[in-house]
Amino acid sequence: MAPHDLRRAYKRPAISDQQRRRELSLKRQEQGRRDAQLQARRLASTLLSLPPEHEQPSEPEPEPDLGSSSKESDSDFEFDLRNASKLRGTEGRKWFARQLMLPEWMIDVPHRLPHDWYVFARPSGKRCFVVSSDGTTISRQRNGTVLHRFPSALPNGARTRDGSGSAQSYSILDCIFHEMDQTYYVIDMVCWRGYSLYDCTAEFRFFWLNSKLAETGACEPPSHYHKYRFSLVPVHTCDQSGLHAAYAGGVPYVKDGLLFYNKHAHYQPGNTPLALVWKDENCSQYVIDTDNKGQVPSHQQVVLELQDDGKVTTSDDPPVVFSCLDLDFIQKSGLHSGNLLRFAIGDGGLSVVDGKLEKADLHYLGKSNRARAFADSYSKVMFQNMVRGSPLKIDDLVASINTPDDEGNRPDVDMVG
Repeated sequence: MAPHDLRRAYKRPAISDQQRRRELSLKRQEQGRRDAQLQARRLASTLLSLPPEHEQPSEPEPEPDLGSSSKESDSDFEFDLRNASKLRGTEGRKWFARQLMLPEWMIDVPHRLPHDWYVFARPSGKRCFVVSSDGTTISRQRNGTVLHRFPSALPNGARTRDGSGSAQSYSILDCIFHEMDQTYYVIDMVCWRGYSLYDCTAEFRFFWLNSKLAETGACEPPSHYHKYRFSLVPVHTCDQSGLHAAYAGGVPYVKDGLLFYNKHAHYQPGNTPLALVWKDENCSQYVIDTDNKGQVPSHQQVVLELQDDGKVTTSDDPPVVFSCLDLDFIQKSGLHSGNLLRFAIGDGGLSVVDGKLEKADLHYLGKSNRARAFADSYSKVMFQNMVRGSPLKIDDLVASINTPDDEGNRPDVDMVG
């Protein structure tokens, strides 16, 4: 990539208010904080103590897209934790999915990318919480089912002969289990030895993770008291060299896109614009969504939730309305409020004006897979729409980094996958 190709970031038309919501999320962090210690303690207790019904195998579930949970009050959260063990089916999947911090899809390039953001290659695999406490370690997938129950070198993660540490101590890691090498890749730390990191910035959480995990021996090969290996992912400042390393550099796992984390972001359960996922064919096998046969459909498909008034909406908070179904059609089709419905986007496409959806050419296909707990988010729909027409390319990310302020200080890097 020649220097003269990097003079100015490509200015794309506004298709969302993602940047505005990023700014609001950061302000909201400053205005009020939850009792993070209580939140972490109750989450650990719930993850460890769910009854066996939650541990039955379930069919694979697509990565859920959630609206922001920032409006949830402390009392609501406490109620959820007390009652989580009673939840079944879709409600159980929804509760567990809301505990993970889930990235939005990148549909515009954040401001100050090289100054305020980290980037790393996302491992392909199963997203899960790993909790170690009272001599055992449990990993639970986003739908609440147990992935593994095993001894580990994490604090209080195995009943060793020298059993050190408080019996009440617990740790919670946000991981992706990579099947090919049977390794838990740790992408975030939620709690460590009973100390909550919910209200700590990503910058501090990543520092703490790098400092503490290796000390435990959890990154060592498996042994009698340590069944699965844990590993850190290489995290880079999102300047040109860091982006190149994440995008084109070698890693010991199969990549599934890039993850971007705002350095100032707290660990916020649910979808957040302060964490973003981006993909192209060079860094992911799964860029365009496929149908239930594994084929790329000729028209983009979306999953939306039916509301009481007939509107079909995304999972965002507030939800984005895509259309409104005729009440006679709803009755004749046997549909009910809360149903997740699959639509194809016709040749009329999506009409967006000033970052707001004005109209969508939707064609009803039927009910969604019952394993799904959520409708698509607006950012996912728009990302998938862009991929089919005018994708946000790696060159666009590089160009946004190479602003006039940084032009004289950044290396010339070719982004070759």
